[in-house]
Amino acid sequence: MPTATQKSAERVLIVEDEILVAIDIESVLGEMGLAPVGIAADKTSALRLAERADVALVDINLRDGPTGPQIGRDLAERGITVLFMTANPEQLGNGVPGTLGVLTKPVADAELRQAIRFAVSRREKERHAPPHSLQLFDSAA
Repeated sequence: MPTATQKSAERVLIVEDEILVAIDIESVLGEMGLAPVGIAADKTSALRLAERADVALVDINLRDGPTGPQIGRDLAERGITVLFMTANPEQLGNGVPGTLGVLTKPVADAELRQAIRFAVSRREKERHAPPHSLQLFDSAA
């Protein structure tokens, strides 16, 4: 358990139905010292794991269809910092209220790391620069 002077690692939920992509993200999180709480391939799994998450990386098209936007909205309403990762960012239109933005897949590891640092810093009320590939939603500006 962290002491008063140590921060606990942010807990990150991966909402992704392509297992190889999810495992790669999980590996990056571990290298960054963050705590992956699990991989969810659909809405039911994502909402079940939500109580253990601080930050969520959410794909749009999942095993149960294009449920990512609703998952993102539900997670944001629970106080989770949400960042979308998808090959189809146009499906989000002008964004999802309460969420940060979207990274277009495929994402280079360096961009992914910078986006995760940005999401964590927003949660901790700090300011890290977003990666150039991150499209911020108006509600996150």
